[in-house]
Amino acid sequence: MPPAQSLPMLTRRTFAKAGLVLVPLSWAAERLHWGESVVFVCSGLAILPLAIWLSMATEKLSVALGPSLGALLNAVFGNASELIIALVALRAGLVDIVKASITGTVMANLLLALGLSIFLGGLGRSEQRFQPVVARVNGSAMTLAVLAILIPSLAVFSTGAAPERTQAFSGFVAWVLLLVYGLTLIFSLRTHRALYEVAEAECRDGEAAVSPLPWLLVLIGATTALALVSETFVGVVESVTSQLGLTALFTGVVLLPLLGGAAEFLTAITMARRNQMDLAVSVAMGSTLLVALLVVPVLVLASPLLGHPLDLSFEIYELVAVITAVLVSNLVSLDGRSDWLEGVLLLAAYVILAAGLYFQAL
Repeated sequence: MPPAQSLPMLTRRTFAKAGLVLVPLSWAAERLHWGESVVFVCSGLAILPLAIWLSMATEKLSVALGPSLGALLNAVFGNASELIIALVALRAGLVDIVKASITGTVMANLLLALGLSIFLGGLGRSEQRFQPVVARVNGSAMTLAVLAILIPSLAVFSTGAAPERTQAFSGFVAWVLLLVYGLTLIFSLRTHRALYEVAEAECRDGEAAVSPLPWLLVLIGATTALALVSETFVGVVESVTSQLGLTALFTGVVLLPLLGGAAEFLTAITMARRNQMDLAVSVAMGSTLLVALLVVPVLVLASPLLGHPLDLSFEIYELVAVITAVLVSNLVSLDGRSDWLEGVLLLAAYVILAAGLYFQAL
């Protein structure tokens, strides 16, 4: 019988292997015209195992390539699934859904993923502890990055800026965020590397040496398949969700982040069940930071090239939801301890905010 610590990884890999059958099934559903609803369900579910394989390949390559190259690879590919899905949707002209997915990803990471991790990790334990410095470093950088994304919205509300000016301002913010992203790499990989050594040590605990070539092929294959399946999913998502009475805002905020962020959710929950809360907190907050500093700027700057400009002006409800997620997650994580009730509170906040979006569409 394998050791208990290895069971979560085996469960994740088993799920990812079994889920691969959905990839050819989604393509068959599209080409054999089984109906938009069937294509929607099959392709949406097929994204989940592919995102997990992409995440596992990144993790294994990070171990095989060593601390420096591995950390850089993880920083670049850590949120590749969200970026791929968003780029495909943006190319299809689903600008409102992509814009909503930005705020939805922040909510999902900070309230849903972190909430599930704290809740499930706390079951059977009086409390769990983690290094406050890890949460503080990730939390402060993440908070500033997320708030920077919201600033163009404030400009629109206060001055009623024209779309052209909002797009130009959003582009300026995107370049600044990319610059900050580069500086965070220098901070985490060189000048303040010691701050991240605890989480890295937990991540590599029990990891055996692996050959990079097989996992490089998995990375390439998963990325290619994810792009193709995402295109199939995006082709029907607007039609099917409108038939269900769901708005683009609800689809982007709730549905897409759940699909693209499945791998991060499972990783954070797995680490929390192992009582490795330093890594669980780092995954949830670090993923949000990566979205704010890399994914969002790439989407803004690439959008004119794809023929569908994307700016950073959000609805008032989205602003409130994101600010709430940032504040609540920071309050929960700053003391370096957690229990299952705090996880319940985070999950309750996510459910209430998501329900508010749903009832707006009624």
